[in-house]
Amino acid sequence: MISQTHALGIVAVIAAVSFGLRFLPYLLLGRHTTPKYITYLGGVLPYAIMGMLLVYCLRTTTLTVYPHGAPEAIAIALTALLQIWKRISLLSIVCGTVCYMVLVQVVF
Repeated sequence: MISQTHALGIVAVIAAVSFGLRFLPYLLLGRHTTPKYITYLGGVLPYAIMGMLLVYCLRTTTLTVYPHGAPEAIAIALTALLQIWKRISLLSIVCGTVCYMVLVQVVF
């Protein structure tokens, strides 16, 4: 077993390296020199990732067997409506997930 001082030293080194890696691009590139393709990817990738997650989650949904994809459709509709209404991704995703789990476990 390691001593408390050794453990604190390890945590301090990990924290310093993490801080340094996050701060290093600002030192090397400056504050406002983000390449245009990074800005473009930052705007496009969240939507692409959500689309890929949607396809991944719906890949095993069978529309020919009861409940014919109803829990998935209801949860997706709720998630989309909450996102359009509130624009809070975490709220939309959590509410959609909870809705789906309740529908699958209790209703269908």
